[in-house]
Amino acid sequence: MALTPWARAANASVELRKPRALRPGDTVALITPSTYVTDPLDIEAAERMARHFGLRPRWGANSRKRGGYLAGTIEERVADLHDAFRDPEVKGVFCTRGGYGAPQLLAHLDYDLIRRNPKVLAGYSDITALHLAIQAKAGLVTFHAPTLLSPFTDYSQRYFRQAVFEIQPSQVIQNPPEPNPLRPAHPVRAIRPGKARGRLLGGNLTLISSLMGTPYEPDTRGRLFFLEDIGEEPYRIDRMLTQLRLAGKFDQCAGVVVGECVDCNQRDYKPSFRGNSWTLHEVLDQILGGLRVPVLSGLLIGHTEDQATLPVGVLAEMDAEAGTLTLLESGVI
Repeated sequence: MALTPWARAANASVELRKPRALRPGDTVALITPSTYVTDPLDIEAAERMARHFGLRPRWGANSRKRGGYLAGTIEERVADLHDAFRDPEVKGVFCTRGGYGAPQLLAHLDYDLIRRNPKVLAGYSDITALHLAIQAKAGLVTFHAPTLLSPFTDYSQRYFRQAVFEIQPSQVIQNPPEPNPLRPAHPVRAIRPGKARGRLLGGNLTLISSLMGTPYEPDTRGRLFFLEDIGEEPYRIDRMLTQLRLAGKFDQCAGVVVGECVDCNQRDYKPSFRGNSWTLHEVLDQILGGLRVPVLSGLLIGHTEDQATLPVGVLAEMDAEAGTLTLLESGVI
């Protein structure tokens, strides 16, 4: 099957569209835009989680295929996503995992089809590529949220339910109370104090960096720009943040929220062995500390067991000193 490039030119003025809130009994499509999910236990776990929320899971026709490290060919993965948005019985589109491969789909997606059929699209990590492209070209609110193979702690479930099942005019996102405030497990701090308001945009730092120079790179003007990552050494975080700074992505954003970057420490071997490297937070201070906008670090978004759900595109307000991000509108209608 020949692939057809559907992508329109990026248009920052695309009118925002919101999907309808999910309801118990709704059918949701389970898709794998990135790395494969073929283990029977993982397949059962994904279905179990969908049913836990009262939903009826339906796998995409190709979603349990495998081709190397990918969940099938580009054509197959695109077809599953298009079928999910086209099918009137499907009310939501859930990514079962991240991994790698979603950026391969961007030039082949029918953004008009997606915009005409607004539905909840949930996922994170590699799914950042879909969030950024769909936000830019379809203007649809999507959800930076756990995948169906995520741990889904009570904290994660609460924010997920509020984001995709409930219509709330305002919602405060903050880390859970610390058992020992003197030694917090999830420290939050203001790299730059202050409050800021703007529409949410962002996701995984590696994916954002990889989309620079493409039609899908984020337009951060007036946005609350959120970032997170996992398993990247401080010098790599430095390199990606420096790239974004040189590209002007921090110049006109309203504020920056850095999630808890898991396992982003120095290694005991070259090139950043301990004793000869800055820490992650030293890197954040050096690159983001000189910005003219508020910068908050440590909010539980991204690769964390406790994980908040962020509706990409909605208006929000951050308070760096309070350690909060307040959604000022619902992501669903």
